[in-house]
Amino acid sequence: MPSENPPTLAAGSAEENIFYEESPKPFTLGQRVQIAVIARLGYGLIGLIGRSLRWEVVGQKNWEAIFSSGRRAIYTFWHRCIFSATWFWRKRGIVVMTSQNFDGEYIARIIRGHGYGAARGSSSRGGLRALAEMDHYLLRGGNVAFTIDGPRGPRFVAKPGPVILARRNSQAIFCFHIALERAYTFRKSWDLLQIPCLFSRAVIFMAPAIYVPRDADEATARAKHQEMQAMLDRMREMGERWFGASPEERAAWKEKIEVG
Repeated sequence: MPSENPPTLAAGSAEENIFYEESPKPFTLGQRVQIAVIARLGYGLIGLIGRSLRWEVVGQKNWEAIFSSGRRAIYTFWHRCIFSATWFWRKRGIVVMTSQNFDGEYIARIIRGHGYGAARGSSSRGGLRALAEMDHYLLRGGNVAFTIDGPRGPRFVAKPGPVILARRNSQAIFCFHIALERAYTFRKSWDLLQIPCLFSRAVIFMAPAIYVPRDADEATARAKHQEMQAMLDRMREMGERWFGASPEERAAWKEKIEVG
């Protein structure tokens, strides 16, 4: 499992936030109680199941290459992987963009318990403020993350946040995907969220970094966005077939990930 441990920093302070948008509506007493209960249960469940998972890592050198070059990482992954990803990347001080709605509130509390920061915003509300916080955090030597099709989809359609940040600060877009041998899939949820079964095998695919030049025009930015989408799609397709594949097929897929 990766051992690189970037410095733990707090998210940008209030005076550093350049953009401000509509404030979230206050939660009712009933909602606050639900959020507290869900957050406590979610935190404990991730810890319980996470400790039992048996991991395989594909493409770790791609991840290591980002930090050996002196860059920081913009972690980018599908929302359905958030449970397993929270455990795998825990206690690294990564700041994650989470929405300001009910779901985003308990998710923020859960991930903070596992050593993350939370930049509150989404594509529909508070997004500019959250991007500004993440930009400042990267400039101060931290790493950030997006559940790239969140907070409400469309499922498996990448939003532009990582490309915007990467063009602004010359850091690396780092795409990854987690596949599980045995998991419960919430079929009625928009993201098809997966909760791994106890003692399941898990594989994490780590893609080569994507860099966006500071002077990139709109056509180049769109091309980088399409590259990010294609990489995430490719890793998801590999993940869906991984545990039923032959050793030869897995070796070929590993090579594709490791050479880009």
